[in-house]
Amino acid sequence: MAMRFAIILSLAALAACSAPTEKSPFDRLAADPVKHGERLATVLGCKGCHGKDLTGQDWSAPDFVDMSTANLTVSAQKYSVEELKTMIAHGQRPAGRELWDMPSFLFTRLPDADLDAVAHYLKTLKPIGKAAPDPVFYPAARAEMAKGIYHSSAVEAKQQFANRGPDAGPEFERGRQIVRASCAECHRIELDGKPAYPGEPHNPNLRIVASYSEPDFLNFMITGKAAGNRELPMMSGVARGRFSKMTDAERKAVFAYLKRVGELSN
Repeated sequence: MAMRFAIILSLAALAACSAPTEKSPFDRLAADPVKHGERLATVLGCKGCHGKDLTGQDWSAPDFVDMSTANLTVSAQKYSVEELKTMIAHGQRPAGRELWDMPSFLFTRLPDADLDAVAHYLKTLKPIGKAAPDPVFYPAARAEMAKGIYHSSAVEAKQQFANRGPDAGPEFERGRQIVRASCAECHRIELDGKPAYPGEPHNPNLRIVASYSEPDFLNFMITGKAAGNRELPMMSGVARGRFSKMTDAERKAVFAYLKRVGELSN
């Protein structure tokens, strides 16, 4: 009984760290929250990490970790909507076990209505296949854990909760929220593209968007074709697979915010 009460208190504390009163930066194209959640699951990258059918993918690193993203068609059925929201935004299962390599830090500021929609959508999925196995950490990974280099998703979410990204002013707040929940996965919340983990590549500083015209940037977000009709490693696929599913208003908000951040940096 005492243990159950402690778990309830823990979940309540995590829920208190979310941002339920903030207005959603995402357009609501359908009254049905499940439809809204389905679109967000694509835009926010759920289908990029967990596969197009959300049955999970192998993300193992040899001699470091055996890791598969969750089969959400199976695992989502084990939890309530509120429990799923805690896992998404705080990287922690209801019983307290932490998730690993789940980018929960992106979603700590996501408004409750959006988290609720994603969780409701996941609950509608028909189970396919088996649940993913638990990760296996090898000595190299455990050594980095001990040194504080390799963090769990729960630790990252707590560390990044207060970090909202560069402030460009209230008129650009919508773009700021969208960028924090999406672009920050590769470019960091600071948007400078610096490696967040030893050995990772240095990604472009998104302040470079200030050099784009709005038509060129919006075309890139839809087609994956950068200036000069160039294909960019990984990013072009992300644009076609995720950002093309944004609304025009959402893409324009992203451009306006990133352009302003770039201008303020000059």
